[in-house]
Amino acid sequence: MGGMTYTMTDTTKLSTAECYGIALCELGEEHQDVVALTADLAKSTKIGMFGEKYPDRFFNVGIAEQNLFGVAAGMAKNGLVPFASTFAIFTAARSLDQIHTDICYQNVPVKIIATHAGTSFGQAGSTHHSLIDMACMRVLPHMTVICPCDGVETYHAVKAAYDIEGPVYIRINRGFDQVIYKNLDDCKFDYKKATVMNEGTDITVIACGSCVFEAMQAARMAEADAGLKVRVLNMHTIKPVDEEAILSAVADTRRIITVEDHEVMGGLGSAVADVVAKSGKGCAFRMLGHQDDFSTIGLQEDLLSMAKIDSNGIFEAISEVMHADFEADDAWDDEF
Repeated sequence: MGGMTYTMTDTTKLSTAECYGIALCELGEEHQDVVALTADLAKSTKIGMFGEKYPDRFFNVGIAEQNLFGVAAGMAKNGLVPFASTFAIFTAARSLDQIHTDICYQNVPVKIIATHAGTSFGQAGSTHHSLIDMACMRVLPHMTVICPCDGVETYHAVKAAYDIEGPVYIRINRGFDQVIYKNLDDCKFDYKKATVMNEGTDITVIACGSCVFEAMQAARMAEADAGLKVRVLNMHTIKPVDEEAILSAVADTRRIITVEDHEVMGGLGSAVADVVAKSGKGCAFRMLGHQDDFSTIGLQEDLLSMAKIDSNGIFEAISEVMHADFEADDAWDDEF
């Protein structure tokens, strides 16, 4: 059966990366075609857990990320299911050509676990911040893009990746994540469907990754402060995005805020905006994230605050968007 077990005390120690390592080891036990590859970051990315358990199916290509994905593509062409892991920025920026041509063009089942995403390794500086990766991966044909909100959801995403056809990109943090789901059974993960984390009819906040927890906190603040009912959607999958959940939010609340630890261009906000624009439905809309700029150096909680994508920043945006003027009638006949 498998399954992750831990005590309540352990939950605060379980990062997305650690849960990824646990899930990958279980996949290795269940499927003999699963192999794992690293670019000399086995310990940092937690893929080393698989290497310790299955050393004959574990490959370290050295500090050569382009080779990492080229080798993974070759293995996939020969009937294996490779899980390749390195930092998100090294994946999206340094190795984009190999992912584009070797993996996506051939549509092979390489599963990419990209760690230290967003500003989660904030103290390492801009070379290690990953604010462009979802934009790069989302535009690649055949690529599925997933950004889990915590460790338990990461566990389910990694297990699901094996069965998803073609290449998959899973974006996770360095660690020290907030715990949203305390038990595996609490998370009903379907990569094609967003998860409603908080019901609401006044405004919708659509978030992914570490910003889901911040959005849930902001929703509580808005209800306590002004009695607002804020719908919070965990849009864990950026591609294919759940269009039905987005359009339901537009119809029900007419006010949408997206929030992500990523550039606002090309990521979650752009994906949601595409759906709204295509529908012809009008709504008040705000995209929160990094606004066409690099982040400074510091701890993630400080960087989220500076970018106004922490709970206080989201709460402020909720207050502002609630006062936005737009045509609030229920008739869509005059909107195209």
